[in-house]
Formats: sequence, structure tokens, C-alpha cells
Amino acid sequence: MKPVGPTAQRRIQAALRAALNHAMRRHTITYNAATHIELPPARSAKPLVWTDQRVAEWRRTGRIPSPVMVWTAEQTGAFLDHIIDDPLYAMYHLIALRGLRRGEACGLHRADLDALTLTVRHQVVVEAWKLNLTAPKTDGSEATIALDTITARLLREHLEHQDDLRERAGAAWIETGLVFTREDGSMIHPDYVTRRFKEAIAETGLPPIRLHDLRHGAATLALAGGADIKTIQAMLRHSTIVLTANTYTSVLPQVARDAAEAAAALVPRRR
Repeated sequence: MKPVGPTAQRRIQAALRAALNHAMRRHTITYNAATHIELPPARSAKPLVWTDQRVAEWRRTGRIPSPVMVWTAEQTGAFLDHIIDDPLYAMYHLIALRGLRRGEACGLHRADLDALTLTVRHQVVVEAWKLNLTAPKTDGSEATIALDTITARLLREHLEHQDDLRERAGAAWIETGLVFTREDGSMIHPDYVTRRFKEAIAETGLPPIRLHDLRHGAATLALAGGADIKTIQAMLRHSTIVLTANTYTSVLPQVARDAAEAAAALVPRRR
């Protein structure tokens, strides 16, 4: 068990306040104690990129500059190269490139990939230690997102391997229709996905990030590739473009510097 931060505390308070308001409407109680709870201010941490200077400082002191850190393209590639033979490789690749949430990746259903798209309709959540399929986080989270050809090919190969596992398992196979499953076809626990991710980072020696930070990294890669904020919002399925812009303001300077270097390199000089 670990204590929750100010943002999670406010979500808990909101849920408790709503429940007690419902109890008041049913005349079960006469006072909503959650209304007057005082909580510490919640400040959203801005993503920071693991630049060479920040990595060197982390190796020297062990200090992580921000709770939300993002790998560079090179660091992301090094991680994916390291974990390429892992059963969860296709999932990590998908999260790193297209920004799915952990529960969405675990709840992704099989579909035809010829259109180079996939649709997020479910997520796996843990309720009372049991795994359940529910609707995505928000109404806007249920959407179709585009795939690149490499990711689509990787998912096809993953599904072919899953078909082999199903054939070998025979009657023991648990049919869930999910893209990512255990070897018997059952749902993967989201906590295992996170635990394996941490183990793989430790094996590589890369600077640490959270699994959710791969989602932030996908946005950074898209920005570096020339996508605009509106496209990033659609990919991440944020409720508003303001949320997207506010979240990634801190990584834009790094992307802007890379763009400036690329533009300067296009100019031929003789002196």
C-alpha cells in the first residue's frame, strides 16, 4: 500500500461527496461531511524529457527531476530493442507509439487491421481484486486511432502467435477475444504489465519512467514528427485541446530545438 497524492485525494473526495449527497436525497443522513474536507492543493506535474544532462545528474545523485519523465526517441528505441522477445513486447510497442492507457491496452479486442486502425472500446480495471471489462475512462476515450504500418504488422504477428497458442491449448483455452492475454487466453492483470515494465527498465539501465509516461512519450514522438496539438489530442483522446496543450508545453521547447536544428541542417554552406 502507498499513500495517494493530492490529485487522487480530490477524486476520492468528489466520489465520496457524490455518494453522501445521494444519501442525503434519500434522507439517510442529514449532513455531507465530505463537503468541508480541506485537502492540499493539487499541482499537475509537467512532463520533462530525459536529456543527456538530466540523465547524467540522475546517475550522479539519483534525483528524478519530475514525477513525469519522458524518454527520447533513442531511449524508447533502446527499451523496445531490449524487450523485443518478451511476450508483452507488442503491447509496450503499441503504448509507446500510439499512447494507449494501460487498461485500454489490456482490454483491446481483436479486429481487422487492414484499415491500419484500431478502436478503443473497453478497458480492464481491477475492482475488489477482480478483473473487469468496463467502458474507457471518458466518453472521448472511446475512439478509433490510426496505426503506422510497422505497428500494424507487429500486431498481426502477435495475433498469429496467439492463434498458435489457442490451437495448442485446445479446450483449455479461455476465449476472451482480447489482443493481449496470458498463455491460456485469460485477461492480463494490469499490475503485472506495470511490474514487468519496471523490471525491464532496470535490466536496461535506462533512466526510470512510469508506464503511463510511455503515453506521454507517444505524444512527444508525434510532436517531433510534425503532428500538431489537435492531432495529438485526437490520438490521446483528451477531452479538450487545452488539456493536451497544457500537458505538453514543457516538452515543446525540446521539440522546437530539434526542429530548429533540422531546419539549419537543410541550408548548404561553403564557409
